[in-house]
Amino acid sequence: MGKELYEENPKAKALFDKANDILGFEITKIMFEGSAEDLKQTSVTQPAVYLHSVIKALCADEFKADMVAGHSLGEFSSLVVAGVLSFEDGLRLVAQRAEAMQKACEINPSTMAAVLRLEDEQVETICAEVAAETGEVVVAANYNCPGQLVISGSVKGIEAACEAMKAAGAKRALILPVGGGFHSPMMEPAREQLAAAIEATEFNKPSCPIYQNVTAKPSKDIATIKENLIAQLTAPVRWTQSVTNMVADGATEFVECGPGKVLQGLVSKIASNVIVSGI
Repeated sequence: MGKELYEENPKAKALFDKANDILGFEITKIMFEGSAEDLKQTSVTQPAVYLHSVIKALCADEFKADMVAGHSLGEFSSLVVAGVLSFEDGLRLVAQRAEAMQKACEINPSTMAAVLRLEDEQVETICAEVAAETGEVVVAANYNCPGQLVISGSVKGIEAACEAMKAAGAKRALILPVGGGFHSPMMEPAREQLAAAIEATEFNKPSCPIYQNVTAKPSKDIATIKENLIAQLTAPVRWTQSVTNMVADGATEFVECGPGKVLQGLVSKIASNVIVSGI
């Protein structure tokens, strides 16, 4: 993961080496040589994805965005690309976010599930009904694309919700192999911890609008950006709505910066008439 970039681009190598110093361990060794299990550790996964995404963008020739967005963790990458956060401060916040989320998972055992082929409104209604009936936390967490919504909450709540989703006609309601119920009230301890770190970090005026997860609307105001970034841990990722709004505001081409092509696929399902590519 990122090894080719490290070996072929001197700027990328310098940034990866700097990341090792900031984190206090050789994340490059895990990224380049580690096992899948090594990469799955929360303290490694989030910084690794951030590094791969941001370094790709920073090293790309003539890459200038007119607007940016990031899915969950990716919002930190988008803030660096837009000049709001420095590479170093973005990495520090991501590392603190990973640590805070891990602690929250230990405090509140929780999980997530992917629901396929139900309307968003149906999923929201079933989540509310299950929560009311069981007293458990069950919420819509990731609006990935039409017909694909991830729900989040307590283990018991998500298990009950999956059965209810299937009964309502979902093609699948599958519990995901994740460490916890992200983007739900289960992450409140992490939100409080990360809020202090965000408030203590210097944010700069963005070079372009940032479509943030919490509102799916463009932001250029520093106070608003901070507020939305803090709220993100316990609020849903409105990716479908973000892409729809970006297209409405004139976006015709989406470029994914990261280790995969997942967002390219989601964008194509949300807006079939736009150009998608990756770097």
